Amino acid sequence: MKELTPARIRAAWIIALATDAIQIGILPISGPLSIPVDAVLDFITMALLWGILGWHWALLPSFLIELLPIADMAPTWSLAIWVITARKKPQESI
Repeated sequence: MKELTPARIRAAWIIALATDAIQIGILPISGPLSIPVDAVLDFITMALLWGILGWHWALLPSFLIELLPIADMAPTWSLAIWVITARKKPQESI
């Protein structure tokens, strides 16, 4: 796992909250098109979070749950970021 700086934590939260908001608020009303768009959005989110935070076990269950049709209505990306950052104190960059 990479060093958790305030900037990395902030970026991860923004990505996770934006993705969950899109998946919960916008994609369900777009009909059949939402399934492939949702999957692509999950792949992009996983890649971005992995790049920002490094590998963490909490990202894998979130990714797998998001691939299930109804379960993607839960804010799993935000939950994963909370799990990753809850006990870690951000380290200041010098």
